[in-house]
Amino acid sequence: MWCNMAITCFMENKENQTEAGFAARLLSLRKQKNLSQTELGKIVDVHYSHIGRYERGISRPAADTLKRMADALGVSSDYLIEGTTADAAKAKFEDRELLLQFQEVEKLEEEDKQVVKKLIDAFLTKKHIQELAR
Repeated sequence: MWCNMAITCFMENKENQTEAGFAARLLSLRKQKNLSQTELGKIVDVHYSHIGRYERGISRPAADTLKRMADALGVSSDYLIEGTTADAAKAKFEDRELLLQFQEVEKLEEEDKQVVKKLIDAFLTKKHIQELAR
């Protein structure tokens, strides 16, 4: 009996942490996109008050609403719910093609990665110099 109570307690605690994390991630991502609750609500086709409830952890969206919110915020549904580290970078990337390219670069040998990093660094340095010259 003690074991069942401990498992139940653990699961409830994990669920509460997940809900709090979801609410915080939703709020943070919405603000990163400079969207009001009303604007996000219109994009995902829910009333703004629901967005507020989600952000306060009072309620959870249905699966289809969760998917629309994730799409609108440029992240996966998994990232919104679990906040996995692997998906964290996706939350910051607007350009999906660039993200996919970086994911492919990660699979390269270390020597090849260094070449890509040097190319990117050279390009960015050139851009900075051009901006300063203006």
